[in-house]
Amino acid sequence: MKAIVKDAPNYGAKLVKVDVPKSLEPHEVLVKVKAVSICGTDLHIWLWNEWAKNHIKVPQILGHEFAGEVVSVGRDVSLVSIGDFVSSETHIPCQHCKQCRTGNMHVCQNLKILGVDMNGAFAEYVKVPEIVLWKNDPSIPPIWASVQEPLGNAIHTIFVEDVTGKNVLVTGAGPIGLLAIGVLKTAGAAKIIVSEVNDYRRDLAKEIGADVVVDPRKESLVNVVKKETNGDGADVMIEMSGNPQALKDGLTSLTNAGRASLLGVYDKDVQINLNDLVIFKAIRIYGITGRKMFETWYRGADLLKSKKLDLSKIITHVLDFDDYERGFKLMEEGKCGKIVLKL
Repeated sequence: MKAIVKDAPNYGAKLVKVDVPKSLEPHEVLVKVKAVSICGTDLHIWLWNEWAKNHIKVPQILGHEFAGEVVSVGRDVSLVSIGDFVSSETHIPCQHCKQCRTGNMHVCQNLKILGVDMNGAFAEYVKVPEIVLWKNDPSIPPIWASVQEPLGNAIHTIFVEDVTGKNVLVTGAGPIGLLAIGVLKTAGAAKIIVSEVNDYRRDLAKEIGADVVVDPRKESLVNVVKKETNGDGADVMIEMSGNPQALKDGLTSLTNAGRASLLGVYDKDVQINLNDLVIFKAIRIYGITGRKMFETWYRGADLLKSKKLDLSKIITHVLDFDDYERGFKLMEEGKCGKIVLKL
């Protein structure tokens, strides 16, 4: 089969032929991939940054956001059947630790991540345990179904508390930030303010439905947020950028007793004034990783099935699988929303 493989500890990845996974463990499933989307994690591995150097063992098939059809199942599989149209959670839990047994499989103590700790889905076939599979409604196109994993990130980040009627600041309009804007529109947020340095993505944020879009290099984010909220500040801050200055400005922009949900990942330790920005303001901070298994999947699937959430503007490029290099280049340049490769 064709697969995009990180074959050496350097920049890039190669499209090569590898063996289709043959043997299945009792609870494993083989899926024929129809569509895969490129994630920021895949870009880290492509660039071979410090995170990738510390987490990836080469050679390895990349990718973890996909949709496809079940073509083979292990003897004890009961959750899916051959022919089912599926997507997959990418946090693979042990199912035995305290977190797994108390409703927090997404932060399993023995967590493995598809495409990071094991071969991923940038291939014609992928093998995964049945516990992570999600049966898709046939009405959802495979292109859309392939982005449910990052959509789940946005949903989990937003709905850790209610956002209805709230003024929400989104810092970072990368692919998940753009998904967050779409979800916030469906959730009845009062005003959506977006901070983004990339021209292309600022324009896209406006098109998707942001009420106010700020280039923090050219004007004070804090001043804009205060102006747009009658001097009170944002009720909620959704941090998607992984930029230390965005975090500081976002916390400063929050109203007293506001809420911050942090999904962005930072390159190194971040210094902030906890006294003034968090403690004395009584700010509630949530660290967000992955998705609630499978609470956020139900929410995301229902938004797509009902057509309340339209991904057509957020998915800016649908490319042939063999054209993967163009997809990664667009991700590097930031001249895209979500990119999907079709097989």
